[in-house]
Amino acid sequence: MRTWLTERFSLKVPVVCAPMAGVAGGRLAAAVCNAGGLGMIGVGDKTTPDWIVDECRFMRSTGRSFGIGLQAWALPLNSGQLEAAMASGASVVSLSYGAYETYVEGFRSSGMVVATAVGNVREALAAHEAGVDLIIARGAEGGGHGRNDIGTLALLQTVLDAVATPVIAAGGIGSSRGLAAVIAAGAVGAWVGTAFTATPESTTTPNARKRLVAAQDTATVYTTLFDVAAGARWPAEFGERALRNDFYGLWEGREPQLSKDPDALRAMADARLIDDVDVTCIDAGQGVGMLRSDRAASEVIREFARASDLLRAAAAQG
Repeated sequence: MRTWLTERFSLKVPVVCAPMAGVAGGRLAAAVCNAGGLGMIGVGDKTTPDWIVDECRFMRSTGRSFGIGLQAWALPLNSGQLEAAMASGASVVSLSYGAYETYVEGFRSSGMVVATAVGNVREALAAHEAGVDLIIARGAEGGGHGRNDIGTLALLQTVLDAVATPVIAAGGIGSSRGLAAVIAAGAVGAWVGTAFTATPESTTTPNARKRLVAAQDTATVYTTLFDVAAGARWPAEFGERALRNDFYGLWEGREPQLSKDPDALRAMADARLIDDVDVTCIDAGQGVGMLRSDRAASEVIREFARASDLLRAAAAQG
């Protein structure tokens, strides 16, 4: 498979491991890069600049292209992240969720490809206008934070028709079949998160890894409840898709009361310390039902590489 993505970053497989904060550090990014995909390091709003520097120094030692993902809304709260990212040596930076436009030209001037996630056509047109190099068409199926407006396939089609910028598809893509489908539609690759969350190279906790592998295809919910319970500073317009658990069942639809319940907020904080996944949030997309084991990142990439066989078979049938 040769696409804009594989050519630009010298990849064997047009797959990007999404920069999941708290999951994707240098070890996972390196494993994905070494297997032929593009690994990315995820930066959360509380990530220190020193951590970014250390993880990116490690990635540079691999000699491969890699990326770094930033939350645009958080950059004004932690300006050191911006400086560390600028000096990271990364080939691509994703700037999503917030006023990313002000940072685009600075990163492009430093030689980095700039990507941003969009959840509808209006956002895609704005990203094109802002000079973004790569648009991530993230459908409602995607895990973690984002919009819940439109499904991946419908969004991908409309965005591809609306802009000339290269488009990568995200949301619910968990196997070679999904990759083949979005490549056939015109995407330059797949932006994949959930398929890598249970890998041993991720920083997913042991109990969360087990819960992810055991999850069924209908196990996720789109909510702001976990952010409320954790006191997270995410803008309310961006909910997150995560696994349903006991804590969610207890508080579903009662976010205003939850925010004022000190015992519940304390329970969330305590649960994070002991990896109690009946309470804590585990981000996952609707492709979570495709997880069968905690296989290595290299095996995940090998599975995605089978998309080339599917595309050849489809072409032969045509």
